[in-house]
Amino acid sequence: MSNAVTLADIEAAAKRLADVAKDLPLVTARWLEEAVGGEVRLVTENLQRAGSFKIRGAYNRIAQLSDEEKALGVVAASAGNHAQGVALAAQRLGVRATVFMPEAASIPKVTATRGYGAEVVLTGTTVDEAIEAALAFADETGAIVIHPFDNEDVVAGQGTVGLEILAKMPEVRTVVVCTGGGGLLAGVALAVKSLRPDVRVVGVQAREAAAYPESLRAGRPTRLPSMATMADGIAVGMPGDIPFVIVERHVDEIRTVTEDQLSSAVLRLLERSKLLVEPAGAAAVAGLLADPAAFEPPVAVILSGGNVDPLVLLRIIRHGLVLAGRYLTIAIRMTDRPGSLARLLQDISARQANVVDIEHHRDDAGLGFDEVEIVVHVETRGPDHCDALLAHLRGLGYEVRPNR
Repeated sequence: MSNAVTLADIEAAAKRLADVAKDLPLVTARWLEEAVGGEVRLVTENLQRAGSFKIRGAYNRIAQLSDEEKALGVVAASAGNHAQGVALAAQRLGVRATVFMPEAASIPKVTATRGYGAEVVLTGTTVDEAIEAALAFADETGAIVIHPFDNEDVVAGQGTVGLEILAKMPEVRTVVVCTGGGGLLAGVALAVKSLRPDVRVVGVQAREAAAYPESLRAGRPTRLPSMATMADGIAVGMPGDIPFVIVERHVDEIRTVTEDQLSSAVLRLLERSKLLVEPAGAAAVAGLLADPAAFEPPVAVILSGGNVDPLVLLRIIRHGLVLAGRYLTIAIRMTDRPGSLARLLQDISARQANVVDIEHHRDDAGLGFDEVEIVVHVETRGPDHCDALLAHLRGLGYEVRPNR
């Protein structure tokens, strides 16, 4: 067991957080149970104060500072969720907070962080660069760094999620955790394994920002050369030293998921469970859906955050609908004559497909003098409906090129 963080630390954190963290329900998800073949519960940290589990670690860290340290203020770096957690925790404890965020951080997350009273400084393109700026600020001002994951008190605070899972779901056999730098995964794994070593703990990372697989192979935290994922909340280039040791000892497996799997998970959580979850927060569900037979039920799946930019959500939903076969884009080459477009729309409507957008392309060098390419964006009921629509149009003589 890690010497840096103990079960006693997590239990002490739970007492500090008793009146701070919301007591959230574990939600049944029958659509996931059908895939797994047994009980599945969603751990709804997306409904937590400030929209994620981050308030737990941030409050546990700041609450233990001395009066002298609190007077210096605190500084943090984050793509959004840790920023809001630190800002809210500092506000509740009467401590001045400065938060460094990547320049491309979600506008709602930046606005919410400022709304909790923190000073926000936008810098760099990644969380790692924001962390470097926060550390430099701490050196200059003496402000206390509240690291998003590489700190004993932060890991202990996040570990309270594990205690709550065991208390509310004592029959659990597998716990699945969204993973970036590893603070949540380490805390949950330590809490769970300390009390129930028979329970399997699985971390899930975005494949395009998965620092743990290579780090575990190397036996030490190893930095990724680059990252590119919609899951900004878990886009961390290198695991922290403190969580890495715990993860190495107590986590049974790390899995990765694709961007398509992340967007599909966000959409299905929204549709089937009526839960708004950001891509990072949906990573554990994406991992479960990618290979449901690999998870022994009863399964607890942590939804780590629900802070998502509405514009990003629109793109995710559109992408998820495409992947589910419920949104089809087709390019149709046809003679440019009066009434031809109206006839095409009638032919599409005859198969109960809903046209949501149309584009006319007349200037392509590959088109004949009297030809036009019509690009039609259509809502459908699923893959079978797409196939039936395409077959119908081709049967009527249309030259159709689908782009799914």
